[in-house]
Amino acid sequence: MAETAAFFDIGIKDGVLRLFAKGDWRARYLGKVDEELRDFSDDSVGRELVIDLTALDRLDTTGAMMLQRTFFACGSRTDASRYVGGSDAQRALLDQVAAHLAPCHVMPVQPNAFLAMLDRLGQGVMDAYHATLELMNFIGFTLASGWRVLTRPSHFRWTSTVHHMEEAGLNAVPIVGLMSFLIGAVVAYMGAKILSMFNADIFTVELVGISVLREFGVLLSAILIAGRSGSAFTAQIGSMKIREEIDAMRVLGLEPMEVLVLPRVFALVVMLPALAFLAAMLGIIGGGLVAWTAMDISPALFLSRMQETIIMNHFWAGLIKAPFFAFVIAVIGCFQGMQVEGSSESLGQRTTLSVVQSLFLVIVIDAFFAMFYLEIDF
Repeated sequence: MAETAAFFDIGIKDGVLRLFAKGDWRARYLGKVDEELRDFSDDSVGRELVIDLTALDRLDTTGAMMLQRTFFACGSRTDASRYVGGSDAQRALLDQVAAHLAPCHVMPVQPNAFLAMLDRLGQGVMDAYHATLELMNFIGFTLASGWRVLTRPSHFRWTSTVHHMEEAGLNAVPIVGLMSFLIGAVVAYMGAKILSMFNADIFTVELVGISVLREFGVLLSAILIAGRSGSAFTAQIGSMKIREEIDAMRVLGLEPMEVLVLPRVFALVVMLPALAFLAAMLGIIGGGLVAWTAMDISPALFLSRMQETIIMNHFWAGLIKAPFFAFVIAVIGCFQGMQVEGSSESLGQRTTLSVVQSLFLVIVIDAFFAMFYLEIDF
């Protein structure tokens, strides 16, 4: 009898569902049968099934896998399900492939919502704990590498440091200056609206001077640098990690901490105080301009009032925080870049995480300084 392509018939005998496999069940003939068998399996789950192999001409591993997949149907067949007919070789092949069937996907049991929330909260706490340990370890490694470079100045990479001073600091002057000018103007305008109600317009000078010098100048600069330069550090180092350039550095005997991390940290620690100073000055200029145009407080009176009422402590209170902010932003940016794995998705996640962690720690450090200044009356 001539062999025909694989096909099957379905029938019911004595109330039992039967599948009659017929023809040549080798891989080359099974394209259409596979889809039909999957539909049959979905419709017959849980029912007793008898697979009749009497009319089966040829069978290979692919056909045997498809028959066994249909027979077991995710393990939901009754114990009375069985094969009938077929040669000994065909039965042996079916037994061999049965052990290699992929397990069926089972939907997980949905846990209690409250317990799931607690589990997720606990997992988040553990992840935060381990991330903190890794970050502290990286900070210690950075400080140790920095001390080693300072004691051996020949290892310090001046060219790279100057380059990053330009990229992370000098090129950020326009955006930092513009934002600080506008913030100073907004603070002065809001102060003018409120203080004019009490005929205390002149106190706008103190409002602008103290808020910009102590907080807004340095804090705004740190936030902009965290979003601009901190994320750039992560993206640059992460891209090198993906392209295995950091591994190549180690093979060449170069220390990535000295080549990649320390120049960025030193550059930002030097440039952020300068940016904070510029931001403070432009913020005061913006506030003075609004005071002049909205409250008729002349520039001469504005400057004279600042000299009389605002002491240098306010200026230093803001500027002292800048190196700490810069160190945290640079270290986190480099740390997250080093944690990038071999995919663009990981690079995007680490870049986002770099900005979020930098902003969070900047605010935490700023709050710490505020409490510290309050305690020492600075």
